[in-house]
This record gives sequence, C-alpha cells and structure tokens, in this order.
Amino acid sequence: MNNALLAKYSSAVPRYTSYPTAPHFHEAIGCGIYAQWLQELHSGNDMSLYIHIPYCDRLCWFCACHTKHTLKYEPITAYLAALKLEIEKIGSLVSREVRVSAVHFGGGSPTMLRPDDMIALMADLRSAFTFRDDVEISVEMDPNDLDEPRYDALAAIGMTRASLGVQDFDPLVQKTINRIQTFEQTRAVVEAVRARGVHSVNCDILYGLPHQTLETLTSTVRDIVSLSPDRIALFGYAHVPWMKKHQTMIPEDVLPGIEQRFQQMTRAAELLVAAGYEPIGIDHFAKPDDTLAIAAREGRLRRNFQGYTDDAADALIGLGASSIGQLPQGYVQNMPATGEYQRLATDQGLTVVRGIALSDDDRMRAWVIERIMCDFEVSFAEIRTLFPALAEDIIAEVRRFAAGNQDGICLIEADQLRLTDLGKPFARSIAAVFDSYLSNGKGRHSIAV
Repeated sequence: MNNALLAKYSSAVPRYTSYPTAPHFHEAIGCGIYAQWLQELHSGNDMSLYIHIPYCDRLCWFCACHTKHTLKYEPITAYLAALKLEIEKIGSLVSREVRVSAVHFGGGSPTMLRPDDMIALMADLRSAFTFRDDVEISVEMDPNDLDEPRYDALAAIGMTRASLGVQDFDPLVQKTINRIQTFEQTRAVVEAVRARGVHSVNCDILYGLPHQTLETLTSTVRDIVSLSPDRIALFGYAHVPWMKKHQTMIPEDVLPGIEQRFQQMTRAAELLVAAGYEPIGIDHFAKPDDTLAIAAREGRLRRNFQGYTDDAADALIGLGASSIGQLPQGYVQNMPATGEYQRLATDQGLTVVRGIALSDDDRMRAWVIERIMCDFEVSFAEIRTLFPALAEDIIAEVRRFAAGNQDGICLIEADQLRLTDLGKPFARSIAAVFDSYLSNGKGRHSIAV
C-alpha cells in the first residue's frame, strides 16, 4: 500500500452505523415524538430489540462503550427495575401485531446479571412484545463473569448466538488494556454454550492495540480460528480519550501507527480468508453457510449500531441507558446517565432525550452510504427506483467524485459506482464524501483504518 494514499484516506470519519450519525441528534426529538413513532409501527412490521446493560465488574481501558464499573449488585438491581418500566411503557405503545425478530443484549457486561434476573428480564420482554418463533437472541459475554448457573440461564432464555470479545491473547497487550482473558477461558465458554445448543458463536478481535505486533495478532487469529467461530469481527481499536477518559490509561507511545495498523488489518484478514471465512464489509468475516455471509452474497447485508447484520427488521428499539433506536421516521437516543435514566423511566416510562427525524435526502444518502459500506458498490438504477425525485442529484455527485479521483479507489462501471480492491479498505472515507452533515464540525471520530 502506498503510504501517501494510506495517509490521505485514513482521516477521522464516522463508522457509519447510522446516517445521520449520533453527533447530529438534537433535543427537539423527545419522548412525545418517540411515542408517536412507536404507535405508527403496524401489522407486517418486524422489530429487533437492543437491551443495554451499562455495568462491568472491571473496566477495560480500550472500551468506548457507555458503561461503568461496579463491584456491588445493588446498582444493577435498581437499574433493572427502571428497565422493566421502560419495557412495559414501550410495550403499551407498540401494536402486538408487530413482531420481534431479534434480541441483542449488549453492554457493559450482560452476563453480570444474576441468573434469576436474566430469566426475569426475558420474561418481561416476552410479556410486553410479540416474539416470532424463529427469533434470534444474542448475548455479549465476558468469560470472567460466567459460571454453570449463568450458562443454564442463558440456555433458558433461548440464546441462539454468543458473542465474545477477545481483543488479543498476548499477556502484555492484555495487561496494558486491563483485559485479562486467557485462551483457555475463551475456549471453555465456546464449549459450554455449544453444549447447550447455541448454534452460532461470534468472536471479536481488535488490531491497533498498545504493544500489539503482527506476531501477537497472528497468534491470536490462529487461536480464534482453532475455536471455529461462525463469525469473526476484526475491529480497529478506536483511541478516543477525549470522549472516554479511561483510555488515557493507555500510553499513546506504544500504539501502532497508521502503517502498522493497516499491516495488522491486512494480515489478519488474509489469515481469516485462508481459513475459509468470507469477508463481509470492512471488518466482518463469516463461514460460507452463516446467515451473514448468505445475506452479503444476496445483497441483503445491513448496517446498524451493532455493526453488520442480516436483520431486516423495520425498526430497532433501544432499551436501557444510552441505547439508540432506529425507526422508519428517524433515530432516538435514551438518557445516557444511569441515574437520570432511572428517574425518567420511573416518572414516565420513556427516556428519550434526543434524536433526529429523517428527511428524504437523509434517507437517500443513508442508503447510498450503507451500500458503500456493505456492498462496495452503488447501483444508479436502484437509486432511481427508490428515490426518483432526488436520484439525479446524488448520481451527479457520485459521478463527479469518481471522475475527479485519480487514486484508483473507485470507478463508474455498468451504471454504478464500484470500489476497487484498492479502495475497499477506505470505504468509510469514501462514504464520508456523501455525508452532508460532516462539514458542520460536530463530533470527533476515530481514524478510518
């Protein structure tokens, strides 16, 4: 890779798990508008649920999630009581003819929940909403939290996909990011969930970590492949200490540079492809028979706040502090502070404090950006079909960009924009060209490689 090209397209841009992105949400969208949007969901719509558990019993210094450290269970008990109220309120607003197709428990560490609380929380969800028979239930898991009663509780709630954050197995890297998790622990979790009938396992790997080298990352990738997970996410560490103060615990002088990060990303991807995994978008890999790989081949890949997904639901309902929801009308975000979230849930059930309503131009640009991120190509014929009134303007923008780019990262071919192999690693930067909000200066982002 040409270093000048790498520097040019590695600037800080959004990850585009939404468009418009979260820095552009505003307080004009509140609980009243959210309630109206929920009531407008109708028979024939599917929705997925994201439940945020914002607590960990250790704080990983690399983490950029909304979470807090606690060694006591009382804060979690109080939080679950508020979460139950939010679930009941939203359940009263959404038609029972709207069906839940997927449930994702994220964090923080959802596996911190006591087994009886885990089972009770799922019972609350099933009481409030109508679940499809084939609902997918995924849980982010911390091996350090797990024991036999928790495994049994996860089986009892019907977990179908286990998601394990690995990052890197190298002891020095783990010590520097305060994430101690051995290969043996991780293997034990994979074996335990599979023994209980879980059909899909996902593992997350990070590159760009402190003290990480091609050798440590290669060793980690090979260890992960030996576990034969169905999906693997290969994320670049996002160093954002201005947003997450605990990341200041990571010494910046031992972080890999942009060239090293690119080499790590490329090496890990090569190893995964050689092991039989299909590349999905910019940072996911899946076995050929996995539903994510099938969706990618069929042009049905989507992107939301959990990353790449084959979930085709019409709405994503965020539950819990800081959770973001996506509805046909726009985006909403709950109060991030857990104390204020609990107060709002107790007072009124709904806890939304900001969001954004989508314009027709937003919807069109969101579609273009999603196709760049998912397919590495954009069909002009599809734009004209989906957005006939606005299509020619965005098509002209795309053509101007392709014509003016002399780096060989994209081309116009057969009435579509197509990213070249040289351009695919820079999909975020190419997508950013069509982000009409980015130039207003709101928000700071991680580098694109």
